[in-house]
Amino acid sequence: MSRKWSFHHHDETRIRVLSSQLGVSPLLAQVLIARGFVSADQARTFLETRLTDLHEPSLLPGVSDAADRIVAAVRAQRRITIYGDYDVDGVTATSLLWHCLRLCGAVTDYYIPCRMEEGYGLNQAALRQLHEEDPQRLVVTVDCGIASVSEAQVARSLGLELIITDHHHMGPELPDATVLVHPRLPGTDYPYGDLCGVGVALKLAWAICQRFGDGKRATPRMREFLKSAVGLAAIGTVADVVPLTGENRIIVRYGLASLRETSSTGLKALFQVAGLQGKSVLKSEDIGFSLAPRINAAGRLGQARLAVELLTTENPERAVALAAYLDELNKNRKQVERRILRQAREMVAASPGWLDHKTLVLAHHEWHPGVIGIVASRVAEEFCRPSVLISLRDDGTGQGSGRSWAGFNLYNGLAACQPFLLGFGGHQAAAGLSLQASQVDAVRTALANYAELHFHPTPDDTELRIDAEVMLSEVTVRAVHELDRLGPFGQLNSMPRFVASKVELAEPPKTMGEGDRHLSVRFRQNRTTLRAVAFGRAEWAAELQSAAAPLSVSFAPVINAFGGFERVELQLIDWKHATTG
Repeated sequence: MSRKWSFHHHDETRIRVLSSQLGVSPLLAQVLIARGFVSADQARTFLETRLTDLHEPSLLPGVSDAADRIVAAVRAQRRITIYGDYDVDGVTATSLLWHCLRLCGAVTDYYIPCRMEEGYGLNQAALRQLHEEDPQRLVVTVDCGIASVSEAQVARSLGLELIITDHHHMGPELPDATVLVHPRLPGTDYPYGDLCGVGVALKLAWAICQRFGDGKRATPRMREFLKSAVGLAAIGTVADVVPLTGENRIIVRYGLASLRETSSTGLKALFQVAGLQGKSVLKSEDIGFSLAPRINAAGRLGQARLAVELLTTENPERAVALAAYLDELNKNRKQVERRILRQAREMVAASPGWLDHKTLVLAHHEWHPGVIGIVASRVAEEFCRPSVLISLRDDGTGQGSGRSWAGFNLYNGLAACQPFLLGFGGHQAAAGLSLQASQVDAVRTALANYAELHFHPTPDDTELRIDAEVMLSEVTVRAVHELDRLGPFGQLNSMPRFVASKVELAEPPKTMGEGDRHLSVRFRQNRTTLRAVAFGRAEWAAELQSAAAPLSVSFAPVINAFGGFERVELQLIDWKHATTG
């Protein structure tokens, strides 16, 4: 389906007024207006947001009670176990709280479940094991637990004190834990509900540090810790793809600076293997494409505990070894992804009738369950269909992961398949499932039947919102640096998107990168020529080569600082024949 481009109305008078009031270029003023900033004060607040704009931790539901209990446990020298999740959000949250508790003099350790053997979140066997080892310990979850009703009941029956901190969707029944900490607890009204797990952990650590200070302000040493902790929080916030608005944007904005200035031993080693050591300015894309995948690879391939060790170790040699290992895991993960994607394409090509359905369900015995979710996103985008990939096991069962497309409610779709599933969970955009291998065909049919009745995508569902139409000559290094004030960029705060019309190829397009997956092309408009890159869009090379000029191209401009020389580069989002609009 060709994407519909939606342009914001160009109001020359409003642009000129806002540009003058803020002292910014008309281009930045136009983007601000396109994004809903109607007054200079509103725009100025957004552009000049401060770390002190974060809400006091005491406002977060449950955090005061949790901090009091944790401080009491620290002073009583009871063991405190941090129970985290295996993704980047959970790993950074675990590491952040561990650093905080160690600074406070606590006896503390952490527990990260194995993705393949234990699955997501709290599990009863782990709680029983922790209780057996030390019945007096306090267990604090991060980034998990809010749906663990039966597990909390087990902890209660054992007499195990359990504090749950989480941000995920809550079911109809809340777990009976000692304390629940969650930005959206029923009956509460926290000003910003989109914190991720590490954001909640940051607020809890802040509240703990206050209690070791004068009750309101942490000690100078703990204030320095909190500044560095914002860096860890930034990594988890970007990786969890939560909205980069409000508090999340503040955390990432100041966390990026913190990572550059006060990184731990482990993070410095991770920067080295990720090729970020020499960068003077970090951006959210550096987290999303360089740091987070390496941390995530550990959890996806069953070694999440090693990622926490990397982020908590003070041993330089151990940090270097762990960073190198995570880097190798990430390379393996990318190879596995490419193989699964190739096999998925081959399966669709061998069964073209599946494309008569509005959804795709694919299954294979060789697919790694920790990686199929990433590939499901690629399959959904490539085939323009909500897609579910299933890893079949030797015991006759399968574990699946699905991703939506064009607003399809994947959770509701899987609910319609419930008679054929062992279990499922998730939300509209992403979901997981388990089933007997013999039920794959039944699930494929049931999901397709549900979509046929309830899924009617239109161009509006994949609409590409454009901030402004520009000439390539306007996209200068100075202009892009000024546009960076809108960042950091991510979910619900995307990089500025522009369109340039009547452009032509300056040279034949080329593929590049591992497996020739990416596209490199140079566009020319009048006397201006700029390089553009489209990640994962190698198939556009032949299409562009055969396309008749002129073209219209949609892009996000970035700065390429390779070799110390700055130049503008375009991240190509979409393109059309100029005559098609």
